[in-house]
Amino acid sequence: MTASPFDHPFLSGLVGDDEIAPYFSAEADLRGMLSFEAALAKAEADHAVIPAEAARQIAAACTGFSPDLASLRAATARDGVVVPDFIKQLRAAVGEEAAKNLHLGATSQDVLDTSLMIRLKAVVFLFAGRLSAVIAGLDGLDGRFGGNRLMGHTRMQAAIPITVADRLAAWRAPLTTYRDRLTEQNFPVQFGGAAGTLDKLGPQATAIRASLAQELGLTDMSQWQSTRLVIADISGLFASISGSLGKIGQDIALLAQVGREIEISGGGTSSAMAHKQNPVAAEVLVSLARFNATALSGIHQSLVHEQERSGAAWTLEWLLLPQMAMATAASLRLAKELVGNIRRLGIA
Repeated sequence: MTASPFDHPFLSGLVGDDEIAPYFSAEADLRGMLSFEAALAKAEADHAVIPAEAARQIAAACTGFSPDLASLRAATARDGVVVPDFIKQLRAAVGEEAAKNLHLGATSQDVLDTSLMIRLKAVVFLFAGRLSAVIAGLDGLDGRFGGNRLMGHTRMQAAIPITVADRLAAWRAPLTTYRDRLTEQNFPVQFGGAAGTLDKLGPQATAIRASLAQELGLTDMSQWQSTRLVIADISGLFASISGSLGKIGQDIALLAQVGREIEISGGGTSSAMAHKQNPVAAEVLVSLARFNATALSGIHQSLVHEQERSGAAWTLEWLLLPQMAMATAASLRLAKELVGNIRRLGIA
């Protein structure tokens, strides 16, 4: 039993996503954190800030490091963040001499925000592919049924006849925009040190940050630890995607209510009425759209990020952003299934 429907033993069958969930696991986060530390050591060695041998030892230790999770849990309860104990354990694994060069100039937020960007970059790549699949499914429906007639509705009332192609165009247009935005999305490294000034690295700070970003495959950008527009933009895109997919779900549910203009396979059964095929996927698309719209307001609250770092606003992001990503993943999965289950649309 869990508190989240996204990894619940049976609710996850409805709103979970086995492909995306691993990117928000503790294991994936730790891999991102280790990638940050290894890449930082290499960047600092490349600029002669630390010895090359120390960087090699740090990279080797990061490759095989497996932390004590119970210790991390207890320390996070005390420190409010996992990184201090993580670095303490990693220093012990690196060895006394190289340990002095580990995490040099960095702070906890650098590690965690950069780990998040590494993982979100992979997730967004998968989302772009899923959007392409949904768009292809809509194109297929257009080819099969585009000339069929539908009754157009305005303000929930019958208006004038339209074609299936007209309705599909309205469904498809925002999805192509989101796909383009996903492929253009920047995922910047976060590297600011104690208060965002990289004070310990002196005049080489910006060059080291650029090398760190390149090593991790991220965008080089000045610190954003207290200006959370990066998070707000990505979250807003997630909410927009699920919102437009929710519009498709709402339209299909309304079509199914009458039934003459649509035929869908794979509907859900009823425990009381054996004859029913409920439009479950369409309904859940609406729910997920509303969930993300609600969660986005919380992400916008985290823009109120006091002074040089906020513990409260940062923690709020941890509560909300993974859930929004999972809701978006489920929306894309369900939309593809739903579009593929449409057997007839419109009246010939």
